[in-house]
Amino acid sequence: MWDIFEHRRVGRQIKTAPAEVLKRYEKWKDIIAISGPSGVRKIKGFNDEALKGEWKKHRSSRLGLQYRVIYKVAKEQVLVQVVTLTPHDYRRK
Repeated sequence: MWDIFEHRRVGRQIKTAPAEVLKRYEKWKDIIAISGPSGVRKIKGFNDEALKGEWKKHRSSRLGLQYRVIYKVAKEQVLVQVVTLTPHDYRRK
């Protein structure tokens, strides 16, 4: 079992996301909790990939045509840190 930690800004971002994105995010969390990031990588629809540049050491999974969930895996722990749920804007703020 993997633990999922959501940054507090994710709670606010969820409120503005479309219902379909919320459903896919909940499904993504279920898969992560059971099999971790390797389970998400096996499902092609999530298009899970490593990020570059300022987002180095973070990963992105597709939740829809526009929305992505950006997360980081803590290697020393069985922990996934969800950084943001964004409409495809990877710039840090």
